[in-house]
Parts: sequence; C-alpha cells; structure tokens
Amino acid sequence: MLLAKAFGVHPGYGLFAGSVSLAGGHGTAIAWGNDAEAAGLQDAALVGIAFATFGLIAGGVVGGPVAEMLIRRHKLSPTGEANITTSDSSEQKEESGYSLHRALSLMLVIAICLSVGEVINRWLFANDIKLPGFLTAMLIGIAITNLADKAKRSLPAGDYDKVGEIALQLFLAMSLMSMDLSSLAGALGTIFVVLCIQILVLTLFAVFIIFRVMGGDYDAAVIVGGFCGLGMGATPVAIANMTAITGKYGPSFKAFLIVPLVGAFFIDLLNAVVIKFFIGLPLLQQAPLTGA
Repeated sequence: MLLAKAFGVHPGYGLFAGSVSLAGGHGTAIAWGNDAEAAGLQDAALVGIAFATFGLIAGGVVGGPVAEMLIRRHKLSPTGEANITTSDSSEQKEESGYSLHRALSLMLVIAICLSVGEVINRWLFANDIKLPGFLTAMLIGIAITNLADKAKRSLPAGDYDKVGEIALQLFLAMSLMSMDLSSLAGALGTIFVVLCIQILVLTLFAVFIIFRVMGGDYDAAVIVGGFCGLGMGATPVAIANMTAITGKYGPSFKAFLIVPLVGAFFIDLLNAVVIKFFIGLPLLQQAPLTGA
C-alpha cells in the first residue's frame, strides 16, 4: 500500500500487489478484485491477475535456486530415510471403480458446499462482514471432509482433485477471456518495479526468517523453496519447487507435510483476515477512489 501511494496511485491497488494475488493466486485476485471494482476501484481484478501471473513465474524461478543456495552454503543433506507413503494405489483403485453412485455423491457434496456456503455468505453480508463466496464454500468443504474422516467414510480425494482441476481451468479461462489486459500496458513499468521489490522482500524473509525458524536444516531449506513458490505464486508452484529440490538432493517428509497443508488450508483463512485488516486501515479509507 505504501508503494502504491509512493507511485501516486490508490493504496488499494497495493493490496492486489501483495497477498491477494501473490499468496492467493488468480482465484483470490479475481474474487476480491470483483468486490473492489464494485466499490469503485477500477481494474482491481486486472491488477490482481497481472501480479498473480508474474508471481507464478517468479515463484517457480526463485524458489529452487534459493533453496539450493542454502543447501550448498550450509552443506545440508537429508537427516534420514523418509518413508514417504503415497496414495497412488488408493487413487488407482478409485479411478478403476467409476460408478454413477460415485459421480452423484460427488455432485451432491459440491452442491452442499456451494449452497450452504452461499447461505452463510449472505448472513455475513447482512452483518456487514464481506468475504468472497469461495471462502465460505471452502469452509463447508473442510467441515464435510473432516466429518467424513471422523465417521470413517473418507471422500475419494482423487475424484475431487480432478473436479477441482477442471473447475479451476474453466474459471480462469472464462475470467481471463473477459479481461482487457491491454489496459494495463501503461502501468507495466510500475508493476515490474513493485514485483521486483516484493520478490526481494519475500526472498530475504525466507532466507533469514523462515530458514532459521524451521531449524536451519535440510528440511528447512526445502521449506524455503516451497515458501517462495507459495508466497509468490500458489501451492502447485511450491510443490513443484520442492519436488525438483528433493529429486536432486533427497526426500523431505517434513516439507511435504507442512507446505501443502499451509497452502491448501490455513493460508486462505488467514489471508482473508489479513486483507480485511488492511482494507480497514485509515490509509485506505481516507484515499479517494480513483482509477489506476
């Protein structure tokens, strides 16, 4: 927000150069961008998409080299053989047993998440708590998944992963097709400078804070690579970074446990709190709503 103000634009655009787009990704940027545009912040979704796109690239480019630098500088190696168990066999069983019952069950659960999430979202709106619709639907999905596990009737993760991938691709395609990215041509220089500053800050934070807090060992270095991918892009980028690192230097069970859990669950909840906090700051409230 301070960078945006320094460049002479509305501080609200600074939110979309931060955790809205870089940690949240395209989906979060579009969802919050639509709300911001409805409030009068022109092209907020476009700005968010631009940073989310460049952030994905930056996260993949920076994460691996930073982690490798830490591994080589501190002469790190895996502490032991990590018995990482995968769900390939269970997923293969799920894939081989397609049935109409499974398809209808999947559609029912998704419908419950969307409908109950919408009811909760309307109640929140009525109480002046504005959150993107996907967040409340996600919370219902988390509740259903945990209740199913508690009842020892786990949901077929492979099926939901495939539906999620298809839905995300359709969502991004429809959203990006309706965006006029050429309107940001005049602001590319500003976007590039702000993005470079964000990359520098995130990298320094990962190296000097994350690495030390996580123990300063091999697992911590792999987590740093994942954090760079997650903080600048999205969870798939973080996993890709860690997969490349562990494929070269050895496995890290701790990293593959922590980073996906944070990226797939905790970050969306905390990010909403962070965004709402910054929206309420006097710096944002006092600035007049103007275009980029």
